[in-house]
Amino acid sequence: MKNVLETIKERSSTRGYTDQRLTDEELSALISAALQAPTAANKQEIHFTVLNGNHPILKELEEDKNRLRSITSPPHNFYYEAPVVVILSADKDYRWSPLDAGIAVENMALAAEGLGLGNLIIGCIYDAIRGEKKDYYAEALQFPENYEYEIAIAFGHKAVSKEPHTYDAQKQVTYL
Repeated sequence: MKNVLETIKERSSTRGYTDQRLTDEELSALISAALQAPTAANKQEIHFTVLNGNHPILKELEEDKNRLRSITSPPHNFYYEAPVVVILSADKDYRWSPLDAGIAVENMALAAEGLGLGNLIIGCIYDAIRGEKKDYYAEALQFPENYEYEIAIAFGHKAVSKEPHTYDAQKQVTYL
């Protein structure tokens, strides 16, 4: 496994996956990384719904996302045909849930990169999963009571590579 600073530097969003399934060990490592993420006051309120990439609810989410965004026939679905998608939900009344979910998803993304796996952090289904069918999706995805979607992430073996994004430290950082 790579050291953490190399992993952070090399991680980028993967938008193309092979048909190779994740092993039980790989999936277990990703979930373990998520569960080890810190949460405010150690509440541990994040719930992880793990789906195979061919799960019918993902197709339905894709259709609703496209309808709400007035998109017709995109070349890929929102998770780029990854073999695994994890949807994170959390206590909708807990102030820190969105932040805690973000930390957990980043742990998973870095763990995936460290394992040589591709990953894509997903927010584009927000309007579909929290919209008019919010209760339907919460039940279908088996969210705990009073939980709602926060963020998602897709995983798989990389079929494409992409350079990590660039940044402008002069513009983005202020030292006081």
